[in-house]
Amino acid sequence: MPQVSLPQSFYPHLPLTALAPMQDVTNLWFMKVIAQYGSPDYFFTEYFRVNDTSRLNRGILAAITENDTGRPVFAQMIGESIPDLVRTAKELCNYNIAGVDLNMGCPAPRIYRKNVGGGLLLLPEKVDRILGELRQAVSDRPLTVKMRVGFENTDNFDKILDIINRYSIDLLSLHGRTVKDMYHGAVKYDLIAEAVRRVDCPVLANGNINSATTAVEVLSQTGAAGVMVGRWAIGNPWIFNQIRQALRCEPIAPVPLAEVRNYIDRLWQTPTAANMPERSRVGYLKMFLNYIALSVDTEGDFLRLMRHTSTEAELFNLCDRVLLTDLTKTLALAPSLSV
Repeated sequence: MPQVSLPQSFYPHLPLTALAPMQDVTNLWFMKVIAQYGSPDYFFTEYFRVNDTSRLNRGILAAITENDTGRPVFAQMIGESIPDLVRTAKELCNYNIAGVDLNMGCPAPRIYRKNVGGGLLLLPEKVDRILGELRQAVSDRPLTVKMRVGFENTDNFDKILDIINRYSIDLLSLHGRTVKDMYHGAVKYDLIAEAVRRVDCPVLANGNINSATTAVEVLSQTGAAGVMVGRWAIGNPWIFNQIRQALRCEPIAPVPLAEVRNYIDRLWQTPTAANMPERSRVGYLKMFLNYIALSVDTEGDFLRLMRHTSTEAELFNLCDRVLLTDLTKTLALAPSLSV
């Protein structure tokens, strides 16, 4: 079966950029926030859970039906029941999606223990059946896969790549760590380069791409068609514009810390804020600040102090003190610490 063309990139002369799907993060609201600072070429939804009783999650569906960012959105599924994956894929194709994406990389133990997400990498025969059925069901849209290089090791890596080719997958997003690695340790960019050589579709390199400089280096090292950025786009929503600047050999525009303060304000205005207790809302914002803080100061003082705040007043007083006292300070182009 011939491959289906991917949506035209908004920057066709540059490698592609994509925001990685992150559960409980990459909802419609966050996509709109990111769009204020320079959207990636492609968005991917949080995963639609698929089983024999599943229905399309309305909240996740809103990221497709109410998305006014002007960027194509891929709908991601997670599951292992072939009839239900086929049913869900067909339902998703009734909407204005860029394509259907299968999650084969989620490293959460509660997920992979159900033989879904990253757990599928232990079952290449099952992957073969799933992709075969999905390819028949998704004939007029791109069918894409997001995966890791293996579960605990890379023994099945070549087998999975052969399956990717067998069913003319249209795009492969590849995180260069195993499922068991989670988000720790070195990213195996050499295996991403191997995938680029072996598969017939474009490959997006994923894993610890924390700056525009890193993105350019990874693209050069792997030959990938583009990069997918996850956690580090939380800490630096300007990263997609910065990557494009770097690829055009332009100076990367510095981001004043005062602009970071405005970004934090936008994050605070989550649509569910009115229904969240203050403590929960502060905790939710801290999830984002854990990444933002790593590019604010090299000593980690902001990160440490932020984690000790417990009220809205404490948190925003700290943000004002750190981010607005010296208006000449800018966000670092790469995080100084790791989490």
